[in-house]
Amino acid sequence: MLHDPSHYTPLSMVEEIHVSSHDRDILRSLGQRKMEIADLSIQQENIRQWTALNDLQPERPMVWINEICWHEMNVSDELTLGCEGPWAREQELALRRELYQWQHLRGDMVVNPWIECPLAIHSTDFGIIEDTDIVKTDEASDVVSRHFNVQIASVEDLEKIKMPVVTHDAQGTAFRLQAFEQVFDGIAPVRKVGQTHIWFTPWDFLIRWMGVETALVALYDHPDLVHAAVDRLVDAWMIELDQFESQQLLSPDCNNTRVGSGGYGYVSSLSNEVECCTLGVSPTQMWGCSNAQIFSEVSPDMHWAFALEHDMRWLERWGLNYYGCCEPLHQKVDILKRIPRLRKVSVSPWCDFARMLEAFGDTLVYSVKPSPAILAEDTWQPERARQAIRQILDTAQGRVPIEFIMKDISTVRYQPKRLWEWSRIVMEEVTE
Repeated sequence: MLHDPSHYTPLSMVEEIHVSSHDRDILRSLGQRKMEIADLSIQQENIRQWTALNDLQPERPMVWINEICWHEMNVSDELTLGCEGPWAREQELALRRELYQWQHLRGDMVVNPWIECPLAIHSTDFGIIEDTDIVKTDEASDVVSRHFNVQIASVEDLEKIKMPVVTHDAQGTAFRLQAFEQVFDGIAPVRKVGQTHIWFTPWDFLIRWMGVETALVALYDHPDLVHAAVDRLVDAWMIELDQFESQQLLSPDCNNTRVGSGGYGYVSSLSNEVECCTLGVSPTQMWGCSNAQIFSEVSPDMHWAFALEHDMRWLERWGLNYYGCCEPLHQKVDILKRIPRLRKVSVSPWCDFARMLEAFGDTLVYSVKPSPAILAEDTWQPERARQAIRQILDTAQGRVPIEFIMKDISTVRYQPKRLWEWSRIVMEEVTE
């Protein structure tokens, strides 16, 4: 996520990064393992298969797992950190998780044969963060229950939403690049990467500032306020995007970057546009996305009027689009068909896949989200997990593009092998 509504993103300190020989040895060892995996022929095969899927010429359904409850995953110290410096620990964590996923939760993941160095980009965000009361059930988890206190109750309150300012700290990027290249010299090439896919979801933000119940009631009682609020937030995102583009800070996402709430963005039409470019692409060479999860029970007409019609200003800017997340969309296919260049749509656990299939046929990719609740039950039932996958495959009859995305994994009851087995089951089913 580009922005986190729960806090402001601080401006990074501009200082040289020092890595001890101890930390350097650990990172180089992990980098070497990553490069050995990246060199396997299966990487190019997976890229080919993802591209075929997103080109609407699938050879089979594709599989990816993310939003993992990492605090429950550590087995045999595979995720235990050994580095001491804060920068080194951050890189070690990312590498260990990538290697762990390849080992246990692989699906059709792709491992790049390089190390990414993110540009030192800062956005001032939207000037307002959530005010919440929080309840936790597991102190080790970042999944919590929130009650949002109302901060926007009038048109005057909309002034709290500020237009973001984007800056690139070239010196900060230089320090990062120097550290990466010194650590991984002779092990892996390093690539600078800017802002890739942008998670655009105005309603996920507005409910945090207006309160869930208050916002939904306002659709009836204060529609002018709601329209003005959505418009101002879309304005803010558009102004930010203009700055990313004008400063040449956008990087391609037609690769193993997640798009929308789904899988990878590999696709021929955008790949041909960007060729080997790694910085300075335009939105027309990238994926866009949107959703309105809170509108699960809102009528199609109101969904269009208060969400999607506003989003169109954003969605019109991108080469291809993804729509949806957890909201069921089978009753809203008519408004979805208005989205320009719609290529992927979310099929959440609450969505009627058969009705989506009837509406769209083989004209887009169905991003199917099996319910992660099965991983959290008292007793793990792998055959039920298999049955859920088979039900989708039987409905599709092998004739449409499908990706299975296991996400929103809050808990596996501290039994990580449940998720390992789910990964094995789904791969057995899609390759059968």
